[in-house]
Amino acid sequence: MKLGKVVGTVVSTRKDEKLEGLRLYLVQDLSLDMKGRDAFVVAADAMGAGVGEVVLYASGSSARQTKATDSRPVDAVIMAIVDTVDAGGTVLYDKSTAG
Repeated sequence: MKLGKVVGTVVSTRKDEKLEGLRLYLVQDLSLDMKGRDAFVVAADAMGAGVGEVVLYASGSSARQTKATDSRPVDAVIMAIVDTVDAGGTVLYDKSTAG
């Protein structure tokens, strides 16, 4: 799993039928200090995430192991919406106070 932030949406009106019904988001990788990196991925959303949220996403064959993505041709999936990130007793991110 990787930590990322949903920074945009990807809309495709013409796509493989196995992708129909999936919402696609542009997810930017986050560093441990919660800053955006230069790496991005298009991820299918299995959790009802939204733009601006910090999420956990999986890629590769693991991306096809959620209920929403089982047997679908996806390479990345949002599989959790993050509430807090704590490292060494320091809260790095708290959804309730994030602006």
